[in-house]
Amino acid sequence: MSVYTYGLQDFQSIAAGAAVLASGGGGSYHDARSILQELAQRGWSGAVRVQDYDGATNGCVLAIMGSPDAADHLTLADVENSIRNTVQLMENSTGELLGCFVPVEIGPINSLVPLIGASMSRGSVWVVNGDGAGRAVPQLPQTTFTGSARLAPSPCALASDASEPAAVESALLRASTAAKVETLAGGVVGGFGGYSGIALWPFNAANGFAMAGHYIPGTLEQARAVGQYLLVATTPPPTAELASVISRVTGRVSSAVATNCYVTEVKQTTSSASLDCGTIRLDNAADPSQSTQTHYLYNLNENLIMYSSSSAAPVVMAPDSICYYSEATGRGFSNAGDDLAEYFDMATGKSTGKTVSVIQVQTADKLFSTPGVVASFAALLRNMGYAGAMPPA
Repeated sequence: MSVYTYGLQDFQSIAAGAAVLASGGGGSYHDARSILQELAQRGWSGAVRVQDYDGATNGCVLAIMGSPDAADHLTLADVENSIRNTVQLMENSTGELLGCFVPVEIGPINSLVPLIGASMSRGSVWVVNGDGAGRAVPQLPQTTFTGSARLAPSPCALASDASEPAAVESALLRASTAAKVETLAGGVVGGFGGYSGIALWPFNAANGFAMAGHYIPGTLEQARAVGQYLLVATTPPPTAELASVISRVTGRVSSAVATNCYVTEVKQTTSSASLDCGTIRLDNAADPSQSTQTHYLYNLNENLIMYSSSSAAPVVMAPDSICYYSEATGRGFSNAGDDLAEYFDMATGKSTGKTVSVIQVQTADKLFSTPGVVASFAALLRNMGYAGAMPPA
């Protein structure tokens, strides 16, 4: 079993790598950097243990749920309060102290949340090196955690980021499936203001420590390696070179599908279920009237499908990842408004002139083979207007 010890620099690398690998979701990279800057300014010099699940420690999946734009300007205090309130509710519900956290997905925020949670425990909690998707996903049913009858999604604890106990808003949900929990949680998160801490899929002696074998291993370390590659580069690497690094680090086929385009249109709204949804237009010229190649990315927090003006079929579709990277900045980014602002000026409705690229990353085998996951992605795509076949394994 590989055991890692992650400090602040590793957190920074994980956020940078996740900003690419998350397929446009998992929280704002802008906010992730700001949160880590706060952690540095606080003088934190601790470390968090990260390893494969040992099959014998009480734990749960821990995340921030909801709209990245609703969580705009998320602070370290917001995250810590959400974690503290949510974990306390989960422990009270199960009667078990938690010894480890599992990331729900890859994301600039959601890869950090379990790490920050563990850092608050002063060494009593560690983090599982893995997650439930190998990318970010719009909804809970699109994760590998749904693949075990023993690993129930509830009790599911949701809590706001209030600092005073009397002001905390919380909800404890019980439902038989991740889809039902998702439906209930969407309404609760909306009531909290659009985002919330969430703890679910608890595992302990009562269910035979059922997390074993139901997550995608190694993904935190993969995000760290990709992020470190970007952060130490003296100049922004070419898109094709980054795709090659992703392939090597993750073992998943990756390739550049659009290189050095411009964001020329952004249409985003927030749904009643606290998900940001919309389309991003990319052109090969900053002025779309001069463009000879146009791409459209459809998202539900995360990028789910990409079309090209030169192709009759989708260029990329979920569950494969549709990942952002910019050779202008040397960084990845998400669909959160503060991330897109570097590449598109909402006030003028025009590109800022900084180019962006798109990298396709093949879905993790474990995610693709988990019963119900592909069907769940298909339902999301149908709601977006796509009625064609899903990609083969």
